Amino acid sequence: MFQKVFRSADLPAGERLAAAHELFGHSVLPMRLVNQADSPFEAMVRHVDLAPLRVMELAATPASVLRTERLIRRGDPEMLSVILPVNGGLAVSQSGRETVVGRDQLALYDSSRPFEIRVAAAGGMTTVVSAHAPRALLELPQARFGRLLARPLPAGRGSGFGGLLTQLLTDVTGDADTFAPTDLARLGGITHDLLTALVAHHLDAEAAVPDPAHQHTLLLRIDSFVQQHLHDAALSPAAIAAAHHISVSHLHRLFAPRGTTVAASIRRQRLERARRDLADPALLDMPVHRIATRWGFTGHSTFTRAFRAAYGAPPRDYRHQTAAAPRAA
Repeated sequence: MFQKVFRSADLPAGERLAAAHELFGHSVLPMRLVNQADSPFEAMVRHVDLAPLRVMELAATPASVLRTERLIRRGDPEMLSVILPVNGGLAVSQSGRETVVGRDQLALYDSSRPFEIRVAAAGGMTTVVSAHAPRALLELPQARFGRLLARPLPAGRGSGFGGLLTQLLTDVTGDADTFAPTDLARLGGITHDLLTALVAHHLDAEAAVPDPAHQHTLLLRIDSFVQQHLHDAALSPAAIAAAHHISVSHLHRLFAPRGTTVAASIRRQRLERARRDLADPALLDMPVHRIATRWGFTGHSTFTRAFRAAYGAPPRDYRHQTAAAPRAA
């Protein structure tokens, strides 16, 4: 399931650092790699796509990964990332903070701000795992993410969402062969939900001012309500506002910092649920129009147009492509 994209052992010692620097510099998230070891650089990079997230495992000798203002201007996928050490030392610097991420901890960082990630090993190589999610898909107030960046967050057993997310990521990277290609969509959905829950939990804990705290709690309740009623074709801004005893204009003001509308958010979530169902081999016998109805779409043509605009292919073609992918693999 994992795709190995780089292994320094395949290259002469004098070419390894330059090749790794090229890999990091021309990725979706452009970064600069700096060797911090006295000995020749060694590394292995593997990644897997858990749509809509991307998971990467990096094993390396002491090194720093930098993202500067110049690299941000070159390309910014607007992602929120979570990183955790599997072994060895890890430090994350961003937004004027620097934190050492220890055992049973994780840290968040943002692709739109400069950062530095340092891995260190007391002999041998350090392994870290990171997951990267488009910020817009987290459906949370992005303006408040800054207070969580480069801070050690609990991720051990019994620590709540951090522990669950850590367990999932380490299981996926450590036992990749136990998962079939058809499991990717399910794993992506679970990872996305856990990351969203982790950020929401810590944002709620950080809310110190009563009014913003109330608005944040209200938004979380609204988000939960929307997810529970995506199947209902009558779900609308008016219905959401009525269920929470607020005006429609107040609802739109709550969503304004997210840079999207209530209706667009509902449509995006419905399309994502439909996409997961179309990729699910257990639902191959369910007609496309029933999947559309299952997620609140009342017209098949409307669903087809929206799906094509979002994913680049009509629903039937997307289903055939995903069904053919495991056979091709």
